[in-house]
Amino acid sequence: MLAHWIWLASRPGIGCRRALEVLRQFPDIETLYFAGSYEGVEGLERKHCETLEDKSLEEAQQILEQCQRKEIQILTYQDGAYPARLRQIPNPPLVLYYKGTLPEFDGEAAVGVVGTRKASAYGCLVAKRLGYQITKCGGLVVSGLADGTDTMAMRGALMAGGKTVGVLGCGVDVIYPRHNEPLYLDTERYGCLISEHPPGTPPVARNFPRRNRIISGLSCGVVVVEAPAKSGALITAQFALDQGRDVFAVPGNIDSFNSAGSNALLRQGAYVVQCGWDVMEEYEGRFPDKVHNASAETAPMPYRGEYIESQQTTLKVAQKKQAPKIRKEKIIDNGETTPYSEAYNTMPALEGDEQTVYASLSEAIQHIDQVISKSGLQAARVLAALTMLEVKGLAVRHPGKYYSRPRK
Repeated sequence: MLAHWIWLASRPGIGCRRALEVLRQFPDIETLYFAGSYEGVEGLERKHCETLEDKSLEEAQQILEQCQRKEIQILTYQDGAYPARLRQIPNPPLVLYYKGTLPEFDGEAAVGVVGTRKASAYGCLVAKRLGYQITKCGGLVVSGLADGTDTMAMRGALMAGGKTVGVLGCGVDVIYPRHNEPLYLDTERYGCLISEHPPGTPPVARNFPRRNRIISGLSCGVVVVEAPAKSGALITAQFALDQGRDVFAVPGNIDSFNSAGSNALLRQGAYVVQCGWDVMEEYEGRFPDKVHNASAETAPMPYRGEYIESQQTTLKVAQKKQAPKIRKEKIIDNGETTPYSEAYNTMPALEGDEQTVYASLSEAIQHIDQVISKSGLQAARVLAALTMLEVKGLAVRHPGKYYSRPRK
């Protein structure tokens, strides 16, 4: 049976989506394999029928032998251990190859942490800290084991004493990049390495964008730490949106090339992330037995052997939240100046959607749907405005998509 799944997954020109559409028209994988003809099967053109009519299992048997020799496990779409979360995406992989211990993803608050390979010192530090904090708060870090952001986030997770999952764009027996061998081995030992590609598959460029849909598909949400305007991390964020996952982003320097893409996500309504709990509090209600606020447990963490952060230090990458500034000086020529005691009731200097959305908020906590209804704006515009208000310290996000103004 495994050979038949590998055979279907390796049919050239078919693809995961079409293969599953065809499979649903047959009772099982064996019936599909042994079908004498595929004429009339919905979704198949003549070229697809021809590739399915090639019944050779030689390649599949070779893959099975390699997996046995290299202690690589195989998971098919029909297996009970196949994550339901991943099965629900538009084009789930038919076959997954893995090394290590496969988590029960559907019972985990899994979070994808992604970003640029050419991360700055700031991006590396933030990625490692988030990986550490998310793990301490009960999350499972999923990433791509690439240079830069992926590497640092996974190291942070392992330093927190947790497990992590690396999703590869090559075979799980191929260490790429080569200098990440220690991280590769630690991930296999304490977590899991996963790929839809059979053993020996080289790290070809076209495989990595496809890999990203699996990162988001296994996760409840995706955090973009640092990403240029054109970045594979943004592809992952788009996959997350298409799959109905949450998208988070870390604010970056507005003049930084590396932060152009992640800052753009914030303008589009992504959740602002300043620490790991900003992510994990969204999943406290769904995973009450696993997720908890462990921000106070953050231990000192070395950064490249040089930087040691204080145990009390927390990540502060956005503007500090504060009430609107109060004019304290006495203005002699204006007898109608708002009294000091009423200054907090003054509307901050905002424009456009931000002003409209701010006016729809109050100190009472409201669900996002209430804010949208009050504002009269489209949901996407409200989310974008709320994100900017949050960065400016004029809105507070609460778990479960609730918002309020900061308390006086």
